[in-house]
Amino acid sequence: MSNILLRRISVNGANFVRFNSGALHPDFVSDFNQHHIQTSWLQKVILSVGSATVSMMDPSRGDMIATLGETTGRSALKYMKNRMEQSSEGADILRHQPRISSKTVDMDKLAKLPENTVGKVYYDWLVQNKVTPDSRLPVQFVDDVELAFVMQRYREVHDLVHAVLYMPTNMLGEVTVKWIEGLQTRLPMCLGGGIFGAVRLKPKQRQKYVTTYLPWAIKTGMTAEFMMNAYFEKRWEQPIAEFHDEFKIERLITENAAKISEEKKI
Repeated sequence: MSNILLRRISVNGANFVRFNSGALHPDFVSDFNQHHIQTSWLQKVILSVGSATVSMMDPSRGDMIATLGETTGRSALKYMKNRMEQSSEGADILRHQPRISSKTVDMDKLAKLPENTVGKVYYDWLVQNKVTPDSRLPVQFVDDVELAFVMQRYREVHDLVHAVLYMPTNMLGEVTVKWIEGLQTRLPMCLGGGIFGAVRLKPKQRQKYVTTYLPWAIKTGMTAEFMMNAYFEKRWEQPIAEFHDEFKIERLITENAAKISEEKKI
């Protein structure tokens, strides 16, 4: 990759546009300044093609998937931001610009929450899947700082979406979540992940995917409330059943989920 593509820039704060609901949060502006890489239209095309190719060959390359999302998602990010602005809770997220990491979320507190609350479900999911909230890369190739925050928020709530949907991090779970996210956000990266990711499913997974997971994912993606509008940090103590009702999510009960539920009762 050329030195031009790797050049980091400092953006003049005076050029930042304000949200309708308030000023940009200085912490995110600082983060944006630190990581943003200015690219031309042609450079974005090159990055899109290259990252798409690498992602299909090696789905474990999170950096390439992230790059693909940033270089192809401008229209979808505008749509997502508009949907958030239309919701009072989404507008609060845009105004406060909260971040999800081990520095901002009290994991010890989540661990002590009652069973079947949003926070406890999230904590248990992180432990069971050996995932950390610090694994999400900073946005680099989105030039508009407002849209960059929307993309960053999408990344940081991705694991929460997995958790509240009770989807694991295996290929079947990831493809299923990508379909739901793609239908809700219109991000090409998510839609592509749903379509092409299914090719890598094992035969048994593919059968479950076609008969159960895919129909449920499409229904959920089309009928559920826009999950980017969930201010999860204010919902930790909310019962997960109440969250599902509010966001019109019908939980997919899998054999594995049923087994875990029975084990907790013992």
